[in-house]
Amino acid sequence: MSSLSARFLTPPLSHTAPSSSARPRTRLFAGPPTVAQPVDTGRLEPRVEERDGYYVLKEKFRQGINPSEKVKIEREPMKLYMENGIEELAKLSMEEIDKEKSSKDDIDVRLKWLGLFHRRKHHYGRFMMRLKLPNGVTTSAQTRYLASVIKKYGKDGCADVTTRQNWQIRGVELPDVPEILKGLAEVGLTCLQSGMDNVRNPVGNPLAGIDPDEIVDTRPYTNLLSQFITSNFRGNPAFTNLPRKWNVCVVGSHDLYEHPHINDLAYMPAMKDGRFGFNLLVGGFFSPKRCAEAVPLDAWVPADDVVPVCKAVLETYRDLGFRGNRQKTRMMWLIDELGIEGFRSEVEKRLPHQWLERESSEDLIQKQWERRDYFGVHPQKQEGFSYVGLHIPVGRVQGEDMDELARLADIYGSGELRLTVEQNIIIPNIENSKIEALLKELLLKDRFSPEPPLLMKGLVACTGNQFCGQAIIETKARALKITEEVQRLVSVTRPVRMHWTGCPNTCGQVQVADIGFMGCMTRDENGKVCEGADVFVGGRVGSDSHLGDLYKKSVPCKDLVPLVVDILVKHFGAVPREREDMED
Repeated sequence: MSSLSARFLTPPLSHTAPSSSARPRTRLFAGPPTVAQPVDTGRLEPRVEERDGYYVLKEKFRQGINPSEKVKIEREPMKLYMENGIEELAKLSMEEIDKEKSSKDDIDVRLKWLGLFHRRKHHYGRFMMRLKLPNGVTTSAQTRYLASVIKKYGKDGCADVTTRQNWQIRGVELPDVPEILKGLAEVGLTCLQSGMDNVRNPVGNPLAGIDPDEIVDTRPYTNLLSQFITSNFRGNPAFTNLPRKWNVCVVGSHDLYEHPHINDLAYMPAMKDGRFGFNLLVGGFFSPKRCAEAVPLDAWVPADDVVPVCKAVLETYRDLGFRGNRQKTRMMWLIDELGIEGFRSEVEKRLPHQWLERESSEDLIQKQWERRDYFGVHPQKQEGFSYVGLHIPVGRVQGEDMDELARLADIYGSGELRLTVEQNIIIPNIENSKIEALLKELLLKDRFSPEPPLLMKGLVACTGNQFCGQAIIETKARALKITEEVQRLVSVTRPVRMHWTGCPNTCGQVQVADIGFMGCMTRDENGKVCEGADVFVGGRVGSDSHLGDLYKKSVPCKDLVPLVVDILVKHFGAVPREREDMED
C-alpha cells in the first residue's frame, strides 16, 4: 500500500439490495472507447516543471498559450495565499489596484485560486467567494459564520447552493478578506483552490451514512480527496497549475445523485475478487463548444488507492494537457489525443506501483434502480431517526435564512446540514419524535418547503447576470416566474427537471435536464433585441444517462411559457388544467 493510500474496510451491502449474483451488470456510460492514436514520444514530455515549490510551464512549451497561462507565468497565483500576498493586496484601494496590470490581474484572475471572483462588470469592488465543502456536508457553526459574513453587506450579501454541493457567498469586499479567511479556518472551512485551473469541490452522496440503501459511505473518500488536494487547507501547488478546471466525484448510491457522467474522474463502486473498490470513469465535462460524457478508463482500484489514482490522473493532465485555446483544454481533449489506452498508460506510469488493474464486471450499482426523491421525511438506517429534504428555490438564501437553517439543525438534528447538486438542503439525524414539530416551523411553511410542487422539485438555475459578468440573461428570478406560470397552465404527474444557465459555460448543466434553457440574445417579433434562450430537451441522469438535444434556438424569454407548456404536453404527459378541470 502506498504512502498516499488510506485503509478502508469493505462496506457491508444493504440487506435490501439483491445479492451480487442477482444484481444486473452494467457498464455505465461506456459508448465507443476512444481509439488510440500513435503519439510521438516527445509529446509525452511533461509541459511543467517544479521551481521553488511551484509548478510552472517550461519555456519551450509557451508558444501559442492562452492569456490565462500568461497570467500564471507572470506571477504565481498561490503566492497570494501561501506567501501572504493577500494581506498586502487587501490594503490597497480599488483605484490603486487598477493602475497596475499586475495587481489588476491579481483581483480579476489570480484571486480565483483563493476562491474569490471579482464582479467587475456588475458589482465593481465586490467578490463572490466559493467554498470547499466535500460531500456537501456542513455544520450549523459554519453556516452561522457564513451568514454573519454576508449580512454585513446588506442587499449585496447573499449565498447560493451550487450544483457541486457547495456554498458561494456574495458581496465580499477585498479589505475584509484576510479576516474572513481566518474566520473560515476557525470553523473548519476553506475557499482555497476552488476556482480557475484547480480541482473543484469533491461531490458525494448527499445521504452518505444515513441511507438504508447506500452502497458505501462516500464521506471518508471525499474528505480525503479534499484534504489531499488542498494539503489540509495549507495549499498544494502540485495541483494548482492545471490546464483547466477539474471535477471529481465518488458514487455511493444507486440513484447516482453524484452525476458521475459529467465529472473528469468518477469513482464507481465495484467488487473484484472479494475486494471492494471502484471502477473509474474519466473525461466528462461541459463547455461552450463541446460537452462530453465520461468514458470508462477500463480500470479498477481498491478503496485504499482512491487518493493515489486521483494523484496520478491529475499529474497526467497537469503534465500533458493542452494549454492553447481554452475551449480545448479540458481533460477529455487529452484523452482524445492519446486514446483511452494511451491515457491509461500515462496514469499507470505515475502510480507508485506503475500498474492499474482492469475494470471489474462486478458493478454494485443497480442499473434498473428508480431514482428516489429526497424531499420530505425519510427514515435513516439509524433506527428512530429520519432526514428531511428541503426545497431551496433555485438555491438562493439570505443571511437570516442561513441562521434559521442552523437553528433548525441544532434543535431538531445533530447540527449538520447536507447540500445537494440540485441546489437543495437536507437536515439529517432527526429523532422521529421531533419530526412533527420541525414540519410546523415557519421557515418550512413559508420559504423552504419539504413538499414542493412537482415542477419546482427539479428546478435549477445558475447565478445569472444579476451577479455574474459572463451571464447573458437573468436566470434565478426568471426560472421561478416562468415555472410558476407554467404550473398554472398544466398539471404533471411526475417531476420534470428544468435547468437554467445564463450563458454557454452551462454552470446550470442544462444538457442533463429534461428541459434546459441556455441564455442568449435574440430578437422578438418586431426585430428588437431581447433576452432569450436556446431550449434543450431529453437530458437524463442515472444509469441510462445521456445529454439532451437542442430543441429550439433563440426563443425570446417572453415566449417561453407557451413553448414549455407545449413540450410538457407532448413529451412529458402533462395535461392542460382547463381540460383537467372539465374531466373532473
